[in-house]
Amino acid sequence: MSRLPVPDLGSYLREQREAAQMSVRQVAKAAGISNPYLSQIERGLRKPSAEILQQLAKGLRISAEQLYVRAGILDDRAAGERAQVPQDVTVAILADARLNDRQRRVLLDVYRSFVGDAADESDDQPAPLAAN
Repeated sequence: MSRLPVPDLGSYLREQREAAQMSVRQVAKAAGISNPYLSQIERGLRKPSAEILQQLAKGLRISAEQLYVRAGILDDRAAGERAQVPQDVTVAILADARLNDRQRRVLLDVYRSFVGDAADESDDQPAPLAAN
């Protein structure tokens, strides 16, 4: 999937805000960011971090995942696979500014592999060894 341009993210945010019948001021307050910053994001002048996108999603009561896809942080395939990963772990990984996109994808893949393996094996685990 090709990455979507930042202006597309801004347009999408504006559409979501208007659909929620909220003003820039209301969304900015709900997300804990300034009005001018939100306005710049909507106009495609600023590219928000994953953490800001999460705050905006919470303020608009929409999926952070779709904002990540629109911003090019997460691709559609990863978004579909991500549904199996607990929200708090995924959000923490995506919001960590110390990680680049590749590192985020790898961490999510590794996490999924452990969680998936643990869930698959839970039915087949042998009984615990008795203590002597």
